[in-house]
Amino acid sequence: MSIINDTTLRDGEQTPYVAFNTKEKLKIARLLYEAGADELEVGIPAMGKKEQDDLKEILALNLPIPIMSWNRATMGDLDASLKCGLKAVDLSIPVSDILIDIKFGGDKTRLLKQLEEVILQAKKENLFVCIGGEDSSRANNSFLKEIMTLGAELGANRFRYCDTVGILTPHKTYENIKDLSSSNLLDIEMHTHNDFGMATANAIAGYEAGAYSSNTTVIGIGERAGNASFEQVLMSLRLLGKEININSKALKSLIKTVSSASHRRVDTNLPIVGKNIFSHESGIHVNGMMKSKNAYEPFNPEELGLKRSFPIGKHSGSSTLIYHLKSIGIEPNIQIVQKLLPKIREIVTNRKKVLSTNELKELYLCSLDI
Repeated sequence: MSIINDTTLRDGEQTPYVAFNTKEKLKIARLLYEAGADELEVGIPAMGKKEQDDLKEILALNLPIPIMSWNRATMGDLDASLKCGLKAVDLSIPVSDILIDIKFGGDKTRLLKQLEEVILQAKKENLFVCIGGEDSSRANNSFLKEIMTLGAELGANRFRYCDTVGILTPHKTYENIKDLSSSNLLDIEMHTHNDFGMATANAIAGYEAGAYSSNTTVIGIGERAGNASFEQVLMSLRLLGKEININSKALKSLIKTVSSASHRRVDTNLPIVGKNIFSHESGIHVNGMMKSKNAYEPFNPEELGLKRSFPIGKHSGSSTLIYHLKSIGIEPNIQIVQKLLPKIREIVTNRKKVLSTNELKELYLCSLDI
């Protein structure tokens, strides 16, 4: 089984220059659930009263999925989560030598003792506990297994493997996660960053190697270059054999809401949700699509509330022109259509803009008079 724990409302909001208000948070949380998220990580209670009030309002939505908070593995942070009424917590600790030196003066014994105390207290409160391994990708797997063994003994439920600075490749991700998952200590959750453009690929490689869950953010927002994309991971789970039924209305509303609230543009060719990803201009591709809608598309645009189009551009062939002319009731002369192609390519190249159907009609009718 593979699930998504979306962290748009925590790590996504940590994107520089981004801040969600309460109304936006509530709408995003509801839409994430409707669009297919299995769990939500929704904030950091230790930030103070306003953040805690927002978290309480999200909990009051009574969404039928687990709601988690992010915490440092300290009693103070845990207490802040308990005051909000949360039933699931991520307890973050540094696990690489680099960050252990910075945050604990290199003292792993003190780190492990502190983690143990906080996990024990969290389990006394009957919380779901995820141990967040900050900077796991720069840590030694043997130390990660030591932490996972301790966590399992104390009743923790999950270990979050964080590629904090985004240095993994899919192959390395698979190797590391396969090694950890084969130990059968704790369920593993992927937390991948996009510094080298591989966050989503690394999340999928993690699933393939035995990870149970992955953190995502809508349109991939997050620290620096962002996180694994919610919509990309959601659809990619199909490649792993999971049956996914897309609520296209909720997904479109979710993308629009997060884009607006974060002031992040959704590029027209963004995977899964870009409005032009089902546009076919190449003559060879259009000819194939006319024969079968499976020719050059991995899934149907209707699933995502998108539309297929055949723009009249520089690389268009006769199939495109015939398609558009027939759409307006003209049964085209093939010889005239073929003679129009060089002229159309010249027009599009010079003005950097495709032709409209009406412009094609005018060109075609004028050619009839010649």
